[in-house]
Amino acid sequence: MSQNRIVLYYAFTPLADPEAIRLWQRALLERWNLRGRIIISSQGINGTVGGEIKDVKAYVKATREYPPFKKMDIKWSDGSAEDFPRISVKVRDEVVSFGAPSELEVDENGVVGGGVHLKPEALHELVETKKAAGQEVLFFDGRNAFEAQIGKFKNAIVPDVETTHDFIAEIESGKYDDMKDQPIVTYCTGGIRCEVLSSLMVKRGFKEVYQMQGGIVRYGETYGDKGLWEGSLYVFDKRMHMEFSEDAVTIGKCVGCSAPTNKFENCSNLTCRNLRLFCADCAANDELRQCTECVPEPKGSLVQ
Repeated sequence: MSQNRIVLYYAFTPLADPEAIRLWQRALLERWNLRGRIIISSQGINGTVGGEIKDVKAYVKATREYPPFKKMDIKWSDGSAEDFPRISVKVRDEVVSFGAPSELEVDENGVVGGGVHLKPEALHELVETKKAAGQEVLFFDGRNAFEAQIGKFKNAIVPDVETTHDFIAEIESGKYDDMKDQPIVTYCTGGIRCEVLSSLMVKRGFKEVYQMQGGIVRYGETYGDKGLWEGSLYVFDKRMHMEFSEDAVTIGKCVGCSAPTNKFENCSNLTCRNLRLFCADCAANDELRQCTECVPEPKGSLVQ
């Protein structure tokens, strides 16, 4: 078994001095030779950190010694410091960038006015209870749309968003107004984006909003690929994706030939960060991997 691990965590709690937290967190990572990304704001903290398991455990223990972080939920997965290019610890206006820092209210118990938290078992109970009453529970993906290309809850609604900044305009667009009286479960990777999204939806008139406590990660730990989830989970490090069991199905399709794949590849233009799905054969073709935004105009063509 690997002696390395990655931890994913967040906590919404008022922080009077985010810069002091930043310096402290960076010192902890350097002390134990860990790498990762941490965002801190006056609303809380969000981090993904990897390294040798004994060092990660020491880091988690030290972080939880700070009273506001004492009960923070820690999610463990396979990986190491090598899955991150460097240490990155930054202070931002928001822990998650929805572009609405003044809308989010937090106290020592977390986000105020968000959705009802559901553990995986409670989620299944909700689905069965509503089904018996003739209602369907709607799953609402709280991630960037491309992430759902390789994995999502079955029959989930996937909003047309490229970044979290797009969500407010999306839910105010009127597309989902007919859902405002229906039971909706928001979900995301580890739960943090849904903390914010569910509160934004409640404020915009969605009456029965729930959120997956611990996100897809905690659900996958509980049910693997035997429940309502299908496919792979996109992760924001060098791993790019992870599976919960050997039974995971591949729902992604290569943009070149439509073969099943869960592997995102960067555009062959090194200055471009667009990610698209490719099988191994198509990924080897640099011309094919060039995204449409980077394809040069044919010589002599007129742009109107």
